Amino acid sequence: PVKKNGMVSLDEVRAAITDHTVLISVMHDNNETGVIQHLEGIAEIVRERRTRGQQALHLHTDAVQSVGKVAVDVKRLGGDLLSLSGHKLHGPKDVDALFNRKVVRLAKQMTGGHHERDRRAGTENVPGVVGLGRAAGLARLHFAERTERMRELRDYFEQQVMRRIANVRVNGEIERRVPNIANLSFADVDGESLLIALDLQGIAVSTGSACASGSLEPSHVLTAMQLTREQVRGSLRISLSALTTREEMDGALAALEETVARLREMRPTDEAATRMESRL
Repeated sequence: PVKKNGMVSLDEVRAAITDHTVLISVMHDNNETGVIQHLEGIAEIVRERRTRGQQALHLHTDAVQSVGKVAVDVKRLGGDLLSLSGHKLHGPKDVDALFNRKVVRLAKQMTGGHHERDRRAGTENVPGVVGLGRAAGLARLHFAERTERMRELRDYFEQQVMRRIANVRVNGEIERRVPNIANLSFADVDGESLLIALDLQGIAVSTGSACASGSLEPSHVLTAMQLTREQVRGSLRISLSALTTREEMDGALAALEETVARLREMRPTDEAATRMESRL
């Protein structure tokens, strides 16, 4: 479980480990809220268990959303395995990387040839690998400039939303999050209707993760954070990149302000909504 701010409790992690646990896997930051987990604290728990003889216990983190957005130092984080993805760095799609501290022996994922040190048979995606390497190099070269620019745009967007639209809240821990994600909950608005209306205006947002874009189920992330049903249904995930401009954000703000106002005007009264739900 997570706390209401989306953070994993270190005490809960410690309590969940048994003598038979071999792997802990925690996202470095959440793809819906952008909240960054205390991975260093979890790594310390793993070290404690190892000193007590549990050498087979390992820590993996999914850093797909954080690499290129925040400083990711595998030595400082302290995990054993870290996965990342090329397209999140403006690199090519369908290429990923796995960091292994050389303490984990990996089983074969695809048998046949002896490619990739016997781990995955098949012709390697050399252009993709080169593209990922180039994208990673550029991300590091322009890291400070890119991340600060994204943070300024994200903060500007949130401040303007709060000023121009009533009854909006930011979901998740505000201080510990990546600079390019804003997850906002709009009272008295259906997030799916808001998403469709914005999409028709050329603005791409989501009500959850991109992986679940076709699902009608409420966000399991926000549900786990103990948001009310109405808050979950009225939530929207807005993300930007190093290429996003101030003009684009202003356009999105104008469209969001107008669309929220229109949807709220169209919303049925509480009495009518109750009658509708009773018929369903």
